[in-house]
Amino acid sequence: MENKSELPPFRTVLALSISLVALAVLGLVLLFSLTLPTLGPRWLLYFLVTFAASGLFLPIAYFIHRRFPNNPPAETTVLVREALWFGAYCDFMLWLQLGNVLNLALAIFIAMGFVSIEFLIRMREHARWKPHA
Repeated sequence: MENKSELPPFRTVLALSISLVALAVLGLVLLFSLTLPTLGPRWLLYFLVTFAASGLFLPIAYFIHRRFPNNPPAETTVLVREALWFGAYCDFMLWLQLGNVLNLALAIFIAMGFVSIEFLIRMREHARWKPHA
């Protein structure tokens, strides 16, 4: 039996990506120009960096899944989750850099951790039993 789920149309992914990046860039410009670096704006910085990085990675995740298709194909939730993982990774790198702790080896090990978590989540999704309905 063939699975009917497939990748979403690229126009939808591109529209979401552009809106996330535009919102994040506008927010970052306002944040840098109108606020002082206190605790609240720092959390807002992390939030907006997550939006920007996720928006930039969303079309890349789409093309990766288009180039290397799975059976069943990745759904919209998978693309968004992978983009959010990348946004969280960028936040984590920013946080470590602000503390002057970041180095290349740490960045690579953390990236491998995020990739392995996503790999295990995808393995769990493939292993779930789905009755034919």
